[in-house]
Amino acid sequence: MGNAGYFKPVVGFLFLVLAHAVPARAEERVDVALVLAVDVSRSMSYEELRIQREGYASAIASPEVVRAIRQGAYRRIAVTLFEWANDSHSREVVGWTIIESQADANRIAAQLLATRSVGQRRTSISGAISHASRLLQAAPLEADRKVIDISGDGPNNQGMPVTVARDQAVAMGYTINGLPMMTRGGMASQFHIEDLDRYYAKCVIGGPGAFMVPVNDWDQFAEAVRRKLVLEIGDAAPVRRPAPVKAQFVLEDTFDCLIGEKIWQMRGWQFDDPNP
Repeated sequence: MGNAGYFKPVVGFLFLVLAHAVPARAEERVDVALVLAVDVSRSMSYEELRIQREGYASAIASPEVVRAIRQGAYRRIAVTLFEWANDSHSREVVGWTIIESQADANRIAAQLLATRSVGQRRTSISGAISHASRLLQAAPLEADRKVIDISGDGPNNQGMPVTVARDQAVAMGYTINGLPMMTRGGMASQFHIEDLDRYYAKCVIGGPGAFMVPVNDWDQFAEAVRRKLVLEIGDAAPVRRPAPVKAQFVLEDTFDCLIGEKIWQMRGWQFDDPNP
């Protein structure tokens, strides 16, 4: 997909690259501490999980992202990436790592491509936000801005209400940005909602300069992640938000942020396992 194939190194090269990955150290100062929280709920198919993983690798290693990093005050950022589903599932894929060069970005891309994603049951955006907040609290570095980047293809349907987790994270000074995937597929597409972009705008994102970038088709995924990373790494002031998001949602006053839980109550009986 796109440039993703470029980042499929041979096994020996992968071991060499990963052996030289540089973890973040406590004395480091960075422009942004960025937590990438990636949805692996079973509403996505195996193929979609593969595209998602390759899309993140391609975006992180893109010259545009590296250029944005080099334009910051400290010319470096720190990134960690974990996969989430239910509120008890969080799998670290990349620990806190400094990116300040193309080589650093390529190493993270290789690390992402060294393993594959495994789908898990349920969708707890609130659990992902809470886990990301803990990662930021424990980050071994100092950052001017602390950002949580949530991707997902459905509403919260398990764990605490998503607005509670969002408000707790915002109160700690974090910004939550969103990548709602307006796609269909996987084993539980009946739990999708048509206006997931509105759901993210009203219920998920928050904090200074918060924005979202909807994905309408998997062919757009790597480009959407790349564009979002460039915005997050740069000055994420409100004026930098993508114009369609502001224009479309600024007049909306209310939205049912428990829609995912309600859909689960109506349809969850279809599953033999009470916690799919």
